[in-house]
Amino acid sequence: MITGASAGIGAELARQLADRGHDVVLVARREQRLRELAEQLRLRHGIHADVEVCDLGDADARRALVERLLAERTVAGVCNNAGMGTVGTLLEAGVEREQQVVRLNVDAVHHLTGAFLPAMVERGAGAILNVASIAAFQPLPGFATYAASKAFVQSFSEAVHAELAGTGVSVTSLCPGFTHTEFGVNAGAGKEEQALPELLFQDPPAVARSGVEAMIAGRRTAIPGLHNRASMLGGRLAPRSLLLPVVRRVTAARR
Repeated sequence: MITGASAGIGAELARQLADRGHDVVLVARREQRLRELAEQLRLRHGIHADVEVCDLGDADARRALVERLLAERTVAGVCNNAGMGTVGTLLEAGVEREQQVVRLNVDAVHHLTGAFLPAMVERGAGAILNVASIAAFQPLPGFATYAASKAFVQSFSEAVHAELAGTGVSVTSLCPGFTHTEFGVNAGAGKEEQALPELLFQDPPAVARSGVEAMIAGRRTAIPGLHNRASMLGGRLAPRSLLLPVVRRVTAARR
């Protein structure tokens, strides 16, 4: 099962898993895009590709999805890729919009991870890939809720990975940096992304490949790109008294 499969990294995860011969369940809100992708995967790879239209930020819709899949299928792997972000301070964005970020980036990932793990552990095989972000490794004024939500995904995934040692099941956290997807435009940061150097960006196929390989290998974390690994180290090691004022000035200047 791949969430957020209608575009970007999610669609590439589906393509690469299908290329390895895996049947897929594509989950997102945009039905037409999902159906087009499913047809492409069926024709190109000869696999089964099913479509589930679901707003994963809606807890009732999410529960219904889980119940259907557990009743009808053996889910060997879950890619929790669906996510959203906002640009601006908490005051500017408004609490309701920021709560939507938490419901999708945190609640949905927590729910779907926990819902499918028991059956995987019972079978002694399975893997979950949770898409975090390089933003997970430091607080980011101007992106406070988004960065915090991805910090949850990263910390949660690493901890559950350790809990599952010896079960045959793994949880992997994928932490991409800037990627050529629709994320920036949807977050209201299209202009800010355009102003960044191209060398900072990766393409979805490369990011998805890193995630799929790490997921299949049962690794704890995947950080694609040397510059992103350097950013991770900087975010972890830089004193907050120095980091936070700098990030605040940079993000304020871009808005």
